[in-house]
Amino acid sequence: MRLGWPALLVLGVAQILGAGVYVLIGTAASLYAGPAVTVSFVIAGVACLLVGLCYAELSSSVPESGSAYSYCKHTLGIGPAWALGWLLFLEFSVAASLLAVGFSGYLGSLLGDLGIVLPVAISTPTIQLLPATNGASLTVTGHTNLVAAFAVLCAGAIVAMGTSRSSLANTILVVVKVLVLVAFITVGATEVDPANWTPFVPPNEGGFTYGWEGVMRAAALLFFAFLGFETVSTAAAETRNPQRDVPIGILGSLAICATLYVLAAIVLTGLIPFRDLYVPDPIALAVDRIGWPQFAVVIKIGALAGLASVLLANAFGHSRVCYAMSRDGLLPDLFSRLHPVRNSLAGANLLLAALAAINAALLPISVMADLISFGVALMFAMVAISLIRIRSTEPERIGRFRVPLGGVRLFGIWIGVVPVGAIVLSFAMTLPVALDLMQQALAGDLLPVFLLLVYALTGGLIYRFYGRARSRRRTA
Repeated sequence: MRLGWPALLVLGVAQILGAGVYVLIGTAASLYAGPAVTVSFVIAGVACLLVGLCYAELSSSVPESGSAYSYCKHTLGIGPAWALGWLLFLEFSVAASLLAVGFSGYLGSLLGDLGIVLPVAISTPTIQLLPATNGASLTVTGHTNLVAAFAVLCAGAIVAMGTSRSSLANTILVVVKVLVLVAFITVGATEVDPANWTPFVPPNEGGFTYGWEGVMRAAALLFFAFLGFETVSTAAAETRNPQRDVPIGILGSLAICATLYVLAAIVLTGLIPFRDLYVPDPIALAVDRIGWPQFAVVIKIGALAGLASVLLANAFGHSRVCYAMSRDGLLPDLFSRLHPVRNSLAGANLLLAALAAINAALLPISVMADLISFGVALMFAMVAISLIRIRSTEPERIGRFRVPLGGVRLFGIWIGVVPVGAIVLSFAMTLPVALDLMQQALAGDLLPVFLLLVYALTGGLIYRFYGRARSRRRTA
């Protein structure tokens, strides 16, 4: 099946419009930004717009499966490409887990409206962020979020059935979730309490808790919420006219979702005091406060549809990146092996879903969001560097789409306004996360830093003893 720009637009909206508005918005507002989470969305959206423009040009110049990994391999070489691909592997895997935890929260809320109570033991993660004397700390519980793990496995199984089936399911789910989100914004706007927006930027309470420090920390967290346009570019090899269709899919989906994010943030923080929003299902909490039981059920069904669509799009993008890496010898052949009947990456999809299910069962939203945000910012900076490199060394490969605002050449290197801005903002997004992780480690919460270090070490060992030699044989 060959995809056109409408299918790519649906794919982008399916991936972007999910975690940011249904899950992370509550964490960002309650822990960091307060009502100013709307500003955080704008900052993150501007940064992602610059990166999205870089993606759009690269996708029209190097229309290959694998997206950022393929761009980096073509411009910077196999070593940096492995590092970026390993970051992508982390982002897609943890994103699936985070989305599934949100799905579990909304499902539990919906079933509660219907008189069915999900046992806490199977619907909350093993590690939770709980209030403590000085802010909050990670605590080990006796629970396991089996509901979230099952949601990830179901998404992987559906995508394993083939692109055409998952694309049809995605289209239906996207239409449902957009309509329901618009309904929430429209109805919720009539019920807001303006007092909840005061103070708009709460005074800083130390570290990145509120104040403008918190606004930037929330922006770094919400950077991940726009990651969906990455999935659009992973489908370049399956697109009829990638030079035209991929840029439309990337920029169109970014514009639609940024607008909905900001409007939803305004309504949500007007309905609920921001300190009450640290839950996996903030939209469900808000519609319950409105006091319309039937409307609440509809909204929760729409939220579940939205998260399900993102899970499907995420599984699609993850398997395509692994496929590109496997073709180059960096990952085992399982990740590039097509099913003989369905012509899908069935084995890869099921294995990736199983890995994500483990994280979904064990980790809380806050830890997963930090892992994703840190990796996404580094990955986006590498994409912008790749654009500078290809413009400098292979100007003949420039496709139909070019980033606006131009640039200058210094010592033979093209310095573009857009990619340089993307690099600066990407590192600006990285800094608050890095500083906050250091503060957490000094306070005794070592888990996020430990997970990042173990993941980086594992990636280095895999490349050193497995991927490097095989990639040289494949490309020789």
